[in-house]
Amino acid sequence: MRENELAKIVVDVAYQIHRRLGPGLFESAYQAIMAYELRLRGLHVETEVPIPVVWGEMQLEIGFRADLWIERMLLVELKSIEALAPVHKKQMLTYLRLTNTRLGLLINFGEELIRDGIMRLVNGLPDEMHRP
Repeated sequence: MRENELAKIVVDVAYQIHRRLGPGLFESAYQAIMAYELRLRGLHVETEVPIPVVWGEMQLEIGFRADLWIERMLLVELKSIEALAPVHKKQMLTYLRLTNTRLGLLINFGEELIRDGIMRLVNGLPDEMHRP
């Protein structure tokens, strides 16, 4: 399965969760439900994966924790806030570079409409893969 196929599944799952539960829960609740639903679909999902930052010979054991890393091909960062800020996009692009992952989804369950809370970010995907 390729990155875009995984992304479609994740977006569908996010839509289903948001439709049933709406905005307002803690990120941890959405994360647990997302992981559960994605695993039901046969996907390998890692949660709260510590990602180190390496600087020369120094390694910071935890640069960040990936909310969801699906098939080690798609990073998903979850939020449950009123609105995403520009810094969230910058963070996600850094996470993609640190993990050498080509596609990431930033999903904000705090939006009234989930489609307004999904941002797709790429790191070196070929042009034909930029389209949903």
